[in-house]
Amino acid sequence: MEISSIGVVGAGQMGNGIAHVCALAGYDVVMTDISADALSNAVSLIERNIARQVGRGKVTEAEMAGAMARIRTTTTLAEVGQSDLIIEAATERETVKQAIFEDLLPHIKPTTILTSNTSSISITRLASRTDRPEKFMGFHFMNPVPVMQLVELIRGIATDEETFAACKAVVDRLGKTAATAEDFPAFIVNRILMPMINEAVYTLYEGVGNVTSIDMAMKLGTNHPMGPLELADFIGLDTCLAIMNVLHDGLADTKYRPCPLLTKYVEAGWLGRKTQRGFYDYRGDGDPVPTR
Repeated sequence: MEISSIGVVGAGQMGNGIAHVCALAGYDVVMTDISADALSNAVSLIERNIARQVGRGKVTEAEMAGAMARIRTTTTLAEVGQSDLIIEAATERETVKQAIFEDLLPHIKPTTILTSNTSSISITRLASRTDRPEKFMGFHFMNPVPVMQLVELIRGIATDEETFAACKAVVDRLGKTAATAEDFPAFIVNRILMPMINEAVYTLYEGVGNVTSIDMAMKLGTNHPMGPLELADFIGLDTCLAIMNVLHDGLADTKYRPCPLLTKYVEAGWLGRKTQRGFYDYRGDGDPVPTR
């Protein structure tokens, strides 16, 4: 199964990164979003990010021009339907993802592969709401997509080998590395990462350390490039909470109970960098200031 065109649903942080790497790898990309402004901003961001790669000598001017020419945008979801591979990269809410796939079904080719960039939701359950569970997979990129080398490939219970092989070939062409994960809540990366972040929030909640000491301890004590609270802000606290809820609901184990402080921050709308406040306050001109 040869993939030459890729549809990306969602022009946010993940969607624009996926469109960026796919276009650079030579795929024709159509990116859709309900917001025309989001699409315009995504294209501008992709152009700036590829320009930085040109500045570092990783991409040529000609490769940049070719990649930008291969990206098309639309606010009409149906226009993505004729793609060989569709990667859904909408918000991490199952009802939203299900609605997108249901709206796509009348417009896709019989051979189109459907995938989701979900970081935690059941692939089997998403696939069961479509007409092609055998041609449905989890295609989970890491953030930021142009930088991170890993892609988790998750088979649903019905995914066939041809679909897996086609998706694996795309990962290879992108110059990334695939890790195969089974379809259990949060897969591999977030099954391990999110409980660590949640435990860091509990450490803050219980007063064992403050934001600065917790992040410094993990950076200097375990050689992590970012502290867990800084990383949570980068990911988005709403996303962290959503994944913890998936783990807690899906595995029915109290060790995955979201920390009440994480819930409180999300209820306050303090979601991290994207709202300028989370475990750090990013609204000033200097370094981010811890909020606890």
